[in-house]
Amino acid sequence: MNPKTRLTLLRIGALILVVGLTIALFVYRDYVQKLEAFGYPGIFLVSILSNATLILPIPGVLFTTAMGAVFNPFWIAIAAGSGAALGEITGYLAGFSGQAVVENKIWYERLTRWLKKYGDITIFLLAVVPNPVFDIAGITAGMLRMPLWRYLLWSWLGKIVKMLGFAYGGAMILQWIPWW
Repeated sequence: MNPKTRLTLLRIGALILVVGLTIALFVYRDYVQKLEAFGYPGIFLVSILSNATLILPIPGVLFTTAMGAVFNPFWIAIAAGSGAALGEITGYLAGFSGQAVVENKIWYERLTRWLKKYGDITIFLLAVVPNPVFDIAGITAGMLRMPLWRYLLWSWLGKIVKMLGFAYGGAMILQWIPWW
């Protein structure tokens, strides 16, 4: 098998894996929510799974907020941010596999310019802000062949900052409840 055929098959396989995982996680999202009962490892797993979907959201930040009200918010943010960053590999893989599909889209051109010029900070800022645009950033980073370690590092840092806000927000909610 020649290298071009092998690369094409690898891209198709990655895309099928990402789409299948997204559908499965969306269908079984109620079961994913039960993982929060396992504390820090549970929030890590919930974050991986909720961020492994593309565009279809599973509200992992709601778990982070709830768990921040129960456990140490700092460690919840570390667990949730780490899981979220690892879950975002699916967007990167989708970009790696689907390069020819979206290269001519307007958002792709704009995001490509940003990532080429300000790659690390773009990934970081989009990871901090809760939005579905981060999936598009991951896809674009994969298409541009940004080194995976760099993508994961800046994604991880941004996700931890975001999760710190949600976890400490959850902890603050308890202060507002007079009977708690």
